[in-house]
Amino acid sequence: MGIILGNGKLINRTGELIPAEVLVTDGRITAIAEKVDRAGHEWIDCRGGLISAGFIDVHVHLREPGLEQKETIATGANAAVRGGFTTIACMPNTRPSIDSVETVRYIHDKAREAGAARVLPYGAITIRQLGKELTDFSGLKEAGIFALTDDGVGVQSAGMMKKAMQEAAALGLSIVAHCEDDTLLPPGGALHDGVVAARHGLPGIPSESESVHVGRDILLAEQTGVHYHVCHISAKESVRLVRDGKRAGVNVTCEVTPHHLLLCDEDIPEDLNTNWKMNPPLRSRDDRAALIAGLKDGTIDIIATDHAPHTAEEKANGLERAPFGIVGLETAFPLLYTNLVLTGELTLKQLVDFLTVKPADCFQLPYGRLEIGAPADLTVIDLDTEKEVDPDTFASKGKNTPFAGWKCKGWPAVTLVDGKIVYRQA
Repeated sequence: MGIILGNGKLINRTGELIPAEVLVTDGRITAIAEKVDRAGHEWIDCRGGLISAGFIDVHVHLREPGLEQKETIATGANAAVRGGFTTIACMPNTRPSIDSVETVRYIHDKAREAGAARVLPYGAITIRQLGKELTDFSGLKEAGIFALTDDGVGVQSAGMMKKAMQEAAALGLSIVAHCEDDTLLPPGGALHDGVVAARHGLPGIPSESESVHVGRDILLAEQTGVHYHVCHISAKESVRLVRDGKRAGVNVTCEVTPHHLLLCDEDIPEDLNTNWKMNPPLRSRDDRAALIAGLKDGTIDIIATDHAPHTAEEKANGLERAPFGIVGLETAFPLLYTNLVLTGELTLKQLVDFLTVKPADCFQLPYGRLEIGAPADLTVIDLDTEKEVDPDTFASKGKNTPFAGWKCKGWPAVTLVDGKIVYRQA
């Protein structure tokens, strides 16, 4: 007995929505047709919704082990499937950091127990992410890491980064970088070095604190031949550097977040609500325009959420002391669909590709494709019903979002991972 996602639509190669049904048996997609024979199968009425390959998010903070008050692997994985994400990669800035084989195994075990989204752990580049000593790349790879990163902090030493790239390239592992030069950061910086910071007399985080590392690392990637991926790109200078690197034949890819695509520093409310504090910060209107242009011309490869849950108590500590970060797994698709697709900035096919096949291609994953024989990771999306973003309904422990109250269409209604229903809208 299988499962039929019936009475749905899919996007064809030319970007048109066409009637379709999908049959899932034994964890695989086994038929795609306008009508599938229902005999002997469970039939789920998609009610005209979009049937898509499950989304892939290569940048998520699940906080466990050690910071379970913010999020657990179970709550984060369940938030993911509510947002249509079937595969997520979790960052290593936990306590302890994901810098040992034991911690990698712990995350795999907890993800299996959760039974929701597939969780792929990153391994830390350096022990405790201190930038002083490389972790055991070979052992971490054997334990099942996704890639290597010290996300949360930038690797400050160019020599250390080059050594990491050399070892990663030899093992066929990707280096994924949080690009931030600490020597360019002002004490107490919380906002972009732009008009809002100036208006409030606050120290600003300059764009070059990001782009200096992007440029450095692209040169090092060219020398070492490693696949180098830039996290949460935010500055127009960084986009230009990645574009130039690609033209030069460097194996460089990058991601952008929904919040950097939809917001800029001028949108930050006058009360400086800390749900608008993230790292990298919301930058200028020109930077936001460069990010959208970079998506359209292929410079930016994928969209990733940088889902970063924190407790309400932490976020209540004021702009200077509150931690950086916002949640994003449960709102990414509706926000992007409503504010980029329905406004004509992107096509629906482009948006879906940025969340499925493109991250799969960047990291050579066997997921993210709606085709016969592929793993049955699927999401059904209601493109028509409009709802408000309501943090009180989140499955994530984190409620820290600047998008509360935004009205959106494009809400995931059903999610399957390996052919099993892991979320179904009530």
